[in-house]
Amino acid sequence: MRLPPDLIADLRLSDLAAEPLWPSALVAGAAHYADSAPRDMRSPIDHALLGSYAPASAGLVNHAVEAAHGAFLKWRTVPAPLRGELVRRIGEQIRQRKQALASLITLEAGKISSEAEGEVQECIDICDFAVGLSRQLHGLTIASERPSHRMMEQWQPLGAVGVITAFNFPMAVWAWNAMLALVCGNAVVWKPSEKTPLCAIALQRLVESTIDEMTESVPAHLCQLVLGEREAGERLAAHPLLPLLSATGSTRMGRTVAQAVAARLGRSLLELGGNNALIVAPTADLEMALRAIVFSAAGTAGQRCTSLRRLIVHESLVDTLCQRLAQAFESLPIGHPGAEGTLVGPLVDAEAYWAMQQALQAAEQQGGQRLAGGNRLEQGVPDHGYYVRPALVKVPGNLPIVMEETFAPILYLMPYSELQDAIDLNNAVSQGLSSAIFTDSVREAETFLGPAGSDCGIANVNIGTSGAEIGGAFGGDKDTGGGRESGSDAWRNYMRRTTNTVNYGTALPLAQGVKFEV
Repeated sequence: MRLPPDLIADLRLSDLAAEPLWPSALVAGAAHYADSAPRDMRSPIDHALLGSYAPASAGLVNHAVEAAHGAFLKWRTVPAPLRGELVRRIGEQIRQRKQALASLITLEAGKISSEAEGEVQECIDICDFAVGLSRQLHGLTIASERPSHRMMEQWQPLGAVGVITAFNFPMAVWAWNAMLALVCGNAVVWKPSEKTPLCAIALQRLVESTIDEMTESVPAHLCQLVLGEREAGERLAAHPLLPLLSATGSTRMGRTVAQAVAARLGRSLLELGGNNALIVAPTADLEMALRAIVFSAAGTAGQRCTSLRRLIVHESLVDTLCQRLAQAFESLPIGHPGAEGTLVGPLVDAEAYWAMQQALQAAEQQGGQRLAGGNRLEQGVPDHGYYVRPALVKVPGNLPIVMEETFAPILYLMPYSELQDAIDLNNAVSQGLSSAIFTDSVREAETFLGPAGSDCGIANVNIGTSGAEIGGAFGGDKDTGGGRESGSDAWRNYMRRTTNTVNYGTALPLAQGVKFEV
């Protein structure tokens, strides 16, 4: 199976799809093809072949970075509201092709239709957010201790920004970074996951066409795309012309990226692993909690960084919730992600399936009890895809396997007796991305949100761990990497700060009363 012809036409990819191979890179407005061995692109739905591409060479990666740097030198002086106009038009192009882009996400990443459409909507939303931001890139005016002096802070464009994204959000995470980077006056070099290159090619062509429509005010080649695996990412991390590298993926990948970027004293913005927990307190609304738990644990087949991995339940509710969740997991509609009514699609590949099976085996060996799911479905689903029933495993606490993040729909359920015990369990893992509590107690909610509560970058009350809005800064601490993307003041990651002092008087007083007469 190749890409459907109507989808190719809707996304304006006909010229590229005519080639035996998809390009290795889209650089300086042209498609480039590397000489390396091609890699097959297969759909997680049924393992059908979508095409192939050859990973970009070191020369292509360098060409992309140099082209972006050259564009940045021109773009940085363009007024920020005009930069916002480019992003507004990109958002309109995405809006016009929302259904086609969502269909491509479903085909290449295996997301159910509503989640795929939600991801494209997230791209549109961040464009809207960035457009407003383009008129609010503000600094501070600071009182000076010297007479007839004005002191202020300004935020200036940073440079060309490298962006490495993961397969589970093949479009939205790029938009988080690229749209903010563009309004901040930067250029972008994007290396997507090797599992979802077509999503990246489609968006890159859309951006290129939008830039081409604004040639009088927008320099060419602001955004570059290189396809590849680990080596391409390592080349971006080491490149001196990328002052910032934003990387989303595993903690292991993040450590490698951070060390390479730090070695050249660059900046890294990391969104890494999550081992997210939700506490169910005695006063919780169980009907509402159940819905949040099932979506957080099973949505996107458990392949979100914010997916719920650990459910910490008050001992008085354990039996009730175990029974309700086991029934819910067993009844979830699982199948082709494009089919109406499907709530859980496939795992991304065989590697994800076998990692899930190994984790379940380890959990049982360490004292866990599987209550539901974990099995691969063979009937009523497309052949050759890895469709699994979400697993519910009752554990006595944070077993060694529970301390690890398995990127699959496994929910570990553990009891607690006192709130502080639950908070300690929440905080005991090395990751610190998302967390939640269901309670009707103001004291419990505020304790969980307070300085002695959850140590995660996201802490919610009476909603699940998944489904962040673009208005709030997204990210976490500890092994999650410490990065913050999307809303709030995340734009500051993409700019450099200067402190300016202006002397509008006729004397030259020195700070701190220093005397230096010449």
